[in-house]
Amino acid sequence: MGVPEIANRPESAPRDPGWIRRRPERPAWSRRGVLAAVGSVVPALALSGCGGPAGAAEGKDRTATGAGSKAKSQVKAEVKTPKVTVSPADGTRKAGFTAPVVVSVTDGTLSAVEVSGNDGSTLAGSFDDDRTRWTSAGNPHSGTKYTVTAKATGAAEHISTFVTKSPGETFAGYFTPEANSTSGVGMPVSINFTHAVTDRTAVEKAITVTAEPAVEVVGHWFGNTRLDFRPAGYWAAGTKITLSLRLKDVEGGDGVYGVQSKDVTFHIGRRQVSTVDLAKKTMTVERDGVTLASYPVSGGAPAHTTWSGIMVISERFEETRMESSTVGLGDEYDIADVPHAQRLTTSGTFIHGNYWAAPAVFGSSNTSHGCVGLHDTKGANDSSVAGYRFYESSMLGDVVVVRNSGERTVEASNGLNGWNLSWADWKAGSAL
Repeated sequence: MGVPEIANRPESAPRDPGWIRRRPERPAWSRRGVLAAVGSVVPALALSGCGGPAGAAEGKDRTATGAGSKAKSQVKAEVKTPKVTVSPADGTRKAGFTAPVVVSVTDGTLSAVEVSGNDGSTLAGSFDDDRTRWTSAGNPHSGTKYTVTAKATGAAEHISTFVTKSPGETFAGYFTPEANSTSGVGMPVSINFTHAVTDRTAVEKAITVTAEPAVEVVGHWFGNTRLDFRPAGYWAAGTKITLSLRLKDVEGGDGVYGVQSKDVTFHIGRRQVSTVDLAKKTMTVERDGVTLASYPVSGGAPAHTTWSGIMVISERFEETRMESSTVGLGDEYDIADVPHAQRLTTSGTFIHGNYWAAPAVFGSSNTSHGCVGLHDTKGANDSSVAGYRFYESSMLGDVVVVRNSGERTVEASNGLNGWNLSWADWKAGSAL
């Protein structure tokens, strides 16, 4: 639509310029003006579109995108690297050795832990249910450098080291019988400690004695420096015995720690039990259920009666010196070469050869200062006499039972003579 330039012109009117009206002034709403207005409006609308509803939508998108970036940033910040810690701490130079090693992790889980000492030992351990904590089953050794290698999921391998301090005062246990030796069926496992033990439970728990064939073996304390082990009855012939000492770093007394960690084996030979009847003045030797020999003997005189009870041979000497002053009898005797002497008690009771008494004494009179004597010869080399033959047939740990001596039963602690205690009394002496 447009504005006509010629208006009211008669069709017959000549084309006279006079008939032509002057073009009126264009109103503000003329086509050009409209176009101009439209042209000016469109950019405005376009601008309005950028800054109006469309612009608002775009603004929302930018806001959402910004929030998403922030959320992603926060999520990324919350993914933390696992942190491993070890106790004792890395670099500790005088770490304690009376508590286990502990490895823990935060913000992760443990996949593996290894603890090794420069003494060649390793510490086994276990994880908790969440695998965020590992604890060693035992304590580290004293005076040892340890390396801890721990792996946590999603983290680099963690390695730390520490050195345990050395104990101040220490103690050890000296055991009988000797390692790899063969003994008689009466031989207990006896341990004498170099320092008084105040924590008997801890020490006894660190020592085990096992037997093959299996039998219950129980410890019994004699004072605070001696611990013996035995079964209810004599060992079976042929038994293999293993002594396991795990005393290292066990606190036996206040600030006093053990130093041993070792296994020792012993063997039991044939069964030999000799019975001395001092009313009859005879000794019968039985081996594996069969009578091996019978010998005339002489026991303690009425003034020096022989202990009665079950005694175990604890020492053997082909020849030895016996002096009365060592057993509280003054200067009554001093014999430099007593043949074939075998100790039965710590207090000085022996079963031995005797060459200074008349042969007729044996089997007829009790004339000694408390020992059991058999006829023998000077020099200990006559194989025909009783003293020689009995000595040759005997070994450490053999049992000698003395009856009808007129004396009370020997104390269980006087020698290796714990068999004089009932099984119930023996077990009552255990700290466990």
